[in-house]
Amino acid sequence: MAENRHQAAGLTDEQVLDMYYTMLLARKIDERMWLLNRAGKIPFVISCQGQEAAQVGAAFAFNRETDYACPYYRDMGVVLAFGMTAKDMMLSAFAKAEDPNSGGRQMPGHFGSRKHNILTGSSPVTTQVPHAVGLALAGRMDGKNPVVFTSFGEGSSNQGDFHEGANFAGVHKLPVIFFCENNKYAISVPITKQLACKSVADRAQGYGFPGVSIDGNDPIEVYKATKEAVDRGRRGEGPTLIEAVTYRLVPHSSDDDDRSYRSREEVEEAKKKDPILRFSVYLREVGLLTEEKEKELNEQAAREVDEATEYAENAPYPEPESALNHVYAE
Repeated sequence: MAENRHQAAGLTDEQVLDMYYTMLLARKIDERMWLLNRAGKIPFVISCQGQEAAQVGAAFAFNRETDYACPYYRDMGVVLAFGMTAKDMMLSAFAKAEDPNSGGRQMPGHFGSRKHNILTGSSPVTTQVPHAVGLALAGRMDGKNPVVFTSFGEGSSNQGDFHEGANFAGVHKLPVIFFCENNKYAISVPITKQLACKSVADRAQGYGFPGVSIDGNDPIEVYKATKEAVDRGRRGEGPTLIEAVTYRLVPHSSDDDDRSYRSREEVEEAKKKDPILRFSVYLREVGLLTEEKEKELNEQAAREVDEATEYAENAPYPEPESALNHVYAE
């Protein structure tokens, strides 16, 4: 029997199986969305493939009843872990009236749910970072003191919003977890052309709080680092910057051709470290994932995606005149 790393990190057997299923579900929804896009049924996909371990590992470290998430557009794993469903994802992809994010008004990947404590995202990258800091400040002012998760790509860490948010959170010791999913490309720009410092985590020093760089393809390591950061925040010790080093296995979006800026060999090499395959190997080694169990979870996820797709495809579109709602005072 392999070393039981998840119990050492404070995770139960049930939790790691739940993590694995959430990662698997995110991947299967994403794969289906690419097929629907190529079939001309949905307009756009911005993908989580390759980053599921970072997203789900981090989300499991929060109290999802009282803490808040300000995710970025790739974070399907985070929002599923916070309580959104495959049906929610598909209603958004098809831009249907029941889309819980925006009633079909926003592009896919613009997550938002009051019920699940997910702050609505917007299209310019990194705007969620100062919003997360404001949320943490408001939470302190009303005495509830939630810890706030906000995520972004390494390209976003070069934007002014990140630096202003980090500076304010550092000065006021706010419980914000700045979670950078470093997938090595800001669309087509490699990390070597984005950062002069060694890693994104180094940037935390300038704002007076810790920065750690971790293996973003290992959900247990991600959980452990994030849980330590969440506990620090709860104790009033301020923010943490976590850089989860991972890789995007598919193009930036369904409108991007990544062959123009990275070799097929590089992508194939990265697929060998696919976080879902790697996690399934670990779960098998510790005796939690038998062949039957794996088959059962795969079938369950496939069924969930099929049902979500069928429901969303047949759901009604918003009434055209509803486009005028929420524009002027009524």
